[in-house]
Amino acid sequence: MPFLSAAQRRAGSELGSASAVADSKQTLLCTYLSAVVLVGLLANSLFGWNWADPIAVLVIAAVAVKEGREARRGDSCCAVPIGGMAAAEGEQSDGCGCCTPAEERGVDAR
Repeated sequence: MPFLSAAQRRAGSELGSASAVADSKQTLLCTYLSAVVLVGLLANSLFGWNWADPIAVLVIAAVAVKEGREARRGDSCCAVPIGGMAAAEGEQSDGCGCCTPAEERGVDAR
């Protein structure tokens, strides 16, 4: 899955598809969440740590809250800035805060 995510991100950037880049991020997030569930289940079954499952659920909830807060603040990265292909090749456009932290764009981070 991490390799699929990297390939999706690369293809999305080359095609200028913001949805493909966002899908690659979602694929990577699913990989992380699956790994957390697997670790929790293995700890429970191998060592009898029955508290490992609830800890895994809390980690998943924390990741979900973090992603939700970032989405609410608008912390996202577009594949091709609104300025077009010249902006995609390194020139920042005014229409998109591509890969720039919210604080640097003047967006309230609360």
